[in-house]
Amino acid sequence: MAVWDSAEQRMWSRHSHPWLAEVVFALDARLRRRQAVFEYSRDPRCVFRLDINRSPRALVLRDGTRVHPGQRIARLHFWNEQVPPLPKNGATIAWACQIQQAITISLAELARFLASRPELNDIAVVCADVPSGTLAQSEQLARIMGRYGFETIAEPEHLPFAERMHRFGENILISLIVLASNAAALRGDTLKRVRVPIYLSRHVLEKKFNGMGERRLPRE
Repeated sequence: MAVWDSAEQRMWSRHSHPWLAEVVFALDARLRRRQAVFEYSRDPRCVFRLDINRSPRALVLRDGTRVHPGQRIARLHFWNEQVPPLPKNGATIAWACQIQQAITISLAELARFLASRPELNDIAVVCADVPSGTLAQSEQLARIMGRYGFETIAEPEHLPFAERMHRFGENILISLIVLASNAAALRGDTLKRVRVPIYLSRHVLEKKFNGMGERRLPRE
């Protein structure tokens, strides 16, 4: 029988279904290892992980940053265990403020991480495919992330069959994570989630977030 310390007990006790959470997060960890997704920060408020991937297409961002097909990019993933859980009665102002601060901290930590790794000097763009429900929610999400410097670039109209199946599998995993962690937040349209492709140039990341951790966000 595993022996958990008090911190681990608190982490698992907050889940709606601790036994399911243990199984789902173990599966999630295995998938992350296959995709070489890693934690770039030790800050407990960081809500993103990272992998270094290659762009499948050419991109031109608003600040003039260009990415060629096959060029390396940094891709963000939600660090599910550290995302503040949605309150049972729905989103509150306090929860929204907590999320906003967490994203700011996470991007400041990312700027610090990239600056400390000379082998990643060729990374010009940070991106993410953020799951969202309806079209209206997608537009709202794009506006929210735009406050941090991200911009949305429309995907090709027709995605390859393999990519569609991959996303359906991701939606199943997302549904299981939500069910295990915070069942009250599970919605009927979870399996139909679409993706909001967002991009942030490294230049904008550094301009907005470099040094912010030291100036404004002291570690607790």
